[in-house]
Amino acid sequence: MLPAGWLLAAFGGVLGLLIGSFLNVVIHRLPRMLERQWAEDCATAADATAAVASEPFNLVRPRSRCPHCGHAIRWYENIPLLSYLALRGRCSACRAPIGLRYPVVELVTGLLFAWCFWRWGLGWTAAAWCGFAATLVALTLIDWDTTLLPDDLTLPLLWAGLIAAALDWTGVALADALWGAVAGYLSLWLVYWAFKLATGKEGMGYGDFKLLAALGAWFGWQALAPVALLASTIGAIVGIGMKLRGALREDGVVPFGPFLALGGITAMLFGPQSVLRAIGL
Repeated sequence: MLPAGWLLAAFGGVLGLLIGSFLNVVIHRLPRMLERQWAEDCATAADATAAVASEPFNLVRPRSRCPHCGHAIRWYENIPLLSYLALRGRCSACRAPIGLRYPVVELVTGLLFAWCFWRWGLGWTAAAWCGFAATLVALTLIDWDTTLLPDDLTLPLLWAGLIAAALDWTGVALADALWGAVAGYLSLWLVYWAFKLATGKEGMGYGDFKLLAALGAWFGWQALAPVALLASTIGAIVGIGMKLRGALREDGVVPFGPFLALGGITAMLFGPQSVLRAIGL
């Protein structure tokens, strides 16, 4: 018989695969939902009497379809990982390739959930950290695709960190979580304005402030330096590598959010101070 810890990890892994499948929907649709809402708001502001008609578009409707042929995805074609393998990575109707990102998101989320349940067992602490990890996975890919960090995700993540601290689910004192949120926001806000005053350009978006504030709420103010250091180091390496390969976008922007999220995941897995120890500080 498997030890209880491994059984819980297996349960968490299966749950994570299911949540990962849903995250693929969030990553694809949430930015488009926001764009549609902005367009409707602009149309309404331009003509208060105009009625903006549009088909329902949210995280539930319409049903998922193949982007190439419009084939509606059946339930048995949407089983995490298994359906991708059974279909050999292709649409069952038109045989167009299905992006590898979909099973990768499911697998990564499953592994993170399995680790959380193995580490913290069955309870609210594991559930809190699973929610933390899932949100960072979604934010990573949304920011990479669109350079947006939606308030719909960053602000709930921030409040969840403060609530989890208050309920003693994270082991972080509420005062440390509160000041972590304050310091996380203000530190990048100051960097933003210093860069803008010096160059006249915007070096990052406000979503980055909110994301670091959320990480401060989850780990406390003491974790901000190692998380920001890891994010900055990896971001610089990736940015230089993309520039040398000519892989930068037309605007030359490399979003910072994915690297902050990676710092948060690293802190969850190994502890914030492990980052400093790894580089000899």
